[in-house]
Amino acid sequence: MPLTNLIVPGGIVADVSVTNRKQALHALGELAHKTLDVPARPIVDALVERERLGSTGVGHGVAIPHARTDLVDEVAGFFMRLKQPVDFDGVDSRPADLVFMLLAPENAGAEHLKALAQVARLFRREDIRRSLRSAPDSAALASILFSAVDANAA
Repeated sequence: MPLTNLIVPGGIVADVSVTNRKQALHALGELAHKTLDVPARPIVDALVERERLGSTGVGHGVAIPHARTDLVDEVAGFFMRLKQPVDFDGVDSRPADLVFMLLAPENAGAEHLKALAQVARLFRREDIRRSLRSAPDSAALASILFSAVDANAA
């Protein structure tokens, strides 16, 4: 499935104010609640449980929290740019300000892993990270993400 199909309508937000990873995960749960009409608490619990297994901070100021849940029927993606970076225990010890959450159905083994790999590949690109950090608003973030994804698919 193309990454553009994974990003939930309304699932991209800019300049979210949080002061730590827990607040960031709560904000992501609320975003899932608002866009998918699912309860936020079980989403947050699933994300926190996944973080206990190992950090989802992938370096370069990027985190990719992800979890499996029976609250979604297909893999769903959300992007949040934080106003101030927070510690996600990144592999390079750098705090994250670019956060992409993936939610997958409980039974989405390979599909979940493929989506995770696509997102990780996208955020390895310095030009994408730089553009996302300088974008003025959510609409610009969406434009950058969708054009980058289209270019990757080509």
